[in-house]
Amino acid sequence: MIRFFDLLFSFLGLILLLPVFLVIAGFITLDSKGGIFYKQTRVGKDGIDFKLYKFRSMTSGSDKRGLITVGAKDSRITKAGYFLRKYKLDELPQLINVLKGDMSLVGPRPEVRKYVNMYNSEQRNVLSVLPGITDYASIEYMDENKLLGNAVDPDSVYIEQVIPNKIVCNMKYINNHTTQEYFKIIFITLLKIVGF
Repeated sequence: MIRFFDLLFSFLGLILLLPVFLVIAGFITLDSKGGIFYKQTRVGKDGIDFKLYKFRSMTSGSDKRGLITVGAKDSRITKAGYFLRKYKLDELPQLINVLKGDMSLVGPRPEVRKYVNMYNSEQRNVLSVLPGITDYASIEYMDENKLLGNAVDPDSVYIEQVIPNKIVCNMKYINNHTTQEYFKIIFITLLKIVGF
């Protein structure tokens, strides 16, 4: 049933949001050089890699200078990118990933291979479901970039604190993988984005 809702919402979302996509594409193009979309290899269900889509919010080639972004202190983020990230608009192209079956609307945020390779056997349970655009960890860590921006060593804080805490949050949904919980997380996420 959840896959049905993923297909329905991602298909309708892509159609209805097409004008928004075009405006964002223009905004990105006028703001900085480079492509409109950013593709990155992430680890999905059962440890299988896939290409995750986002609107580009950083200068081209920024991922070669580190995988972690650190909020206002990160000079790689473009002016358009700050706006897109603030309202989570950079995540909208992941509706394509949901439609393709790489992701669900709700599930653990997919990580890059570097961090997945650090998981212990228990933490690897997050790979038992499709990754998602949002879940309890995404809601809890909506201001993650600010948190890392205040850290002396953002990478260590991410590995030692953020990842373990996120996985605990992830397991709340994995252990209660129901349609009711799916809609609850979507609803809470929308409220958080609009500032409630």
